[in-house]
Amino acid sequence: MSPVFSWKNPIVLLVAAIAILVVLASTIAVVPETRQAVIVRFGEPISIVNRYRPGEQFGRTGAGLILRVPFVDQLVWLDKRVQDVSMERQQVLSTDQRRLNVDAYARFRIVDPLRTYVTAGNEQQVADQLRPILGSALRNELGKVPAAALLSPERTRVMHEIVQGLDRVARQYGAEIIDVRIKRTDLPEGSPLQSAYERMRSAREQEALTIDAQGRKQAQIIRAEADADAARTYAASFGKDPDFYEFYRAMQSYRLTFNSQNADTNVILSPDNAYLKEFTGRGR
Repeated sequence: MSPVFSWKNPIVLLVAAIAILVVLASTIAVVPETRQAVIVRFGEPISIVNRYRPGEQFGRTGAGLILRVPFVDQLVWLDKRVQDVSMERQQVLSTDQRRLNVDAYARFRIVDPLRTYVTAGNEQQVADQLRPILGSALRNELGKVPAAALLSPERTRVMHEIVQGLDRVARQYGAEIIDVRIKRTDLPEGSPLQSAYERMRSAREQEALTIDAQGRKQAQIIRAEADADAARTYAASFGKDPDFYEFYRAMQSYRLTFNSQNADTNVILSPDNAYLKEFTGRGR
C-alpha cells in the first residue's frame, strides 16, 4: 500500500475518525424527555419516538438513545410541553353595543405528532394556524353576551365554549387546547371610551336618584305608620282617663306658649281665663 494511504498516516486516521463520527451521529440520536420525534424516510413518516401519553411519568417515557438509518432517516422534533399562542388585540362588540379591546392567549399541546407533521410540520405552524381562529372564536362568543358578563360567573361558561370550539380545530392539527385566558379587556381609546364613561356615569346617577326616591318613599311610609301607631297608643291610653289627657295637652300647650324664644313678648291673661283652668284646678 502506498505510504500516502497507509493507516499509520495521521491524516488518514483523522479522516477515518471523522467519517466514523459522522456515521455514528447519523445513526444514533438522543431524544430528550421534553420532545417527541417523527422519523421520516424519503419524505414519508415511518415511526414516532417518545410520543406524548396522558399521565405518563417523567423518566418512564420513550426518551433516550435511538438508532436510525444513517443519511436516510430524518428526525422531525416536536415539543411535548404545553405551548402558548398569543392573539393579537381584537375589538369585540357585545350585545349591549359596547366595543371592547380584548387581549387573550391559548395554551395547547401536541398529542398526535404524526398528524401535526402531515398537516402543519411543527408546533410553530400549529400556533400560526390557531391564532386567527382564536380571534374569531373570541369575537363570536363574546359577541353573544353583554360586556358585564366578563365580570360575572357567566365568563366561565363563555370561556368554556371558546375552548371547545378552538379544540375542535386544534385536533385537525394533532393538538389539544388546554385552556384559553383573557389577559386584558379595555374600552377603545378616544370618543368611544369617553362616551362609555358618560353612559356609565349617567346610569349610576339615575340609579342613585331611583334609590333615593325609593328611600324617601319608604321613610314616609314608615313615618306615617309610626304616627298612626303613636296616635292609637295615645288614644288607648288617654281614653282610660280623659281628665289626665286634657291635663297633658294643656301642659304641652303651656310649654309652647310661654316658653317663647323672644324675651320681649308678654302674655296678659285674667286669672279666670279658661285657658289657665289647669292652673286653677278647673275650679276644684
